[in-house]
Amino acid sequence: MKEEKYKGFIRVKPGVNIRLKDCPTGWAQTEALKTVGKEASKDRAAKLLEQDLVELSQVQHLLYVDNRYSILIIFQAMDAAGKDSTIKHVMSGINPQGCQVFSFKQPSPEELNHNFLWRYMKNAPERGHIGIFNRSYYEDVLIVKVHPELLQFVPEEKKDQAFWEARYQDINAFEQHLVRNGTVILKFFLHVSKAVQKERFIERLDRPEKNWKFSASDLAERERWDDYMSVYEQAINTTSTAWAPWHIIPADDKWAMRAAVADIITTRLHNLDLSYPILTKAQIALLAEARKQLENE
Repeated sequence: MKEEKYKGFIRVKPGVNIRLKDCPTGWAQTEALKTVGKEASKDRAAKLLEQDLVELSQVQHLLYVDNRYSILIIFQAMDAAGKDSTIKHVMSGINPQGCQVFSFKQPSPEELNHNFLWRYMKNAPERGHIGIFNRSYYEDVLIVKVHPELLQFVPEEKKDQAFWEARYQDINAFEQHLVRNGTVILKFFLHVSKAVQKERFIERLDRPEKNWKFSASDLAERERWDDYMSVYEQAINTTSTAWAPWHIIPADDKWAMRAAVADIITTRLHNLDLSYPILTKAQIALLAEARKQLENE
């Protein structure tokens, strides 16, 4: 059993309610890291990330040829937490033929005419592949809960006090269904502080090549920071299950965030005990015959 090397994160235990304001957002999450210091911790994180990227490339190949499991990686976060850059860096060594990234935007008319999980289910990764959801069905219990006017069509009689609780149950059941059928689910909440989000927004305004990433709506959503922390907290506490736990990753320091995410993914894949297929005697005989035929050309 391979153990994670980078400990700077929180895995939310099922049934244990966390409070996001008590969860760290910076690099010094443990006494061990504080003792080592920032620069030494940063150097160590860089080395671990480099090692994990090599291992991830190797184990992805095994995932493909083993062909028993698929991997679904979910990233959720406030704006400017670093979802895009984390995906870019952590997946830099991955073979793109075995990995797909889906960034879900506003639902299309067709998607709005189905249940809220439909568009995610049809993009779930196939066996042997890695699928990445940059935002996901969790938006339907996050931004939609903060902005109820965005709720896709639901009969009025269904919008009672138990509506949101039922939606959490739907998500848990959906994820359990995927896991039962061989999908490994890794869920990451990139936990950035309000102060660092402000710094990154200002950077987007100051750097012309990043201007496109800024939207006036970013400030409007920032005004509802406390509302978002509340819905994130409730979603994490309600949907961190034994089969699909949440990982809260401190996101104020991108080097620490990337090291933690890469290590969790690599460790989980290693622990699947993937292997090359074992050939039958008949298959081995066919290979021997093919060799003989090629050598006799």
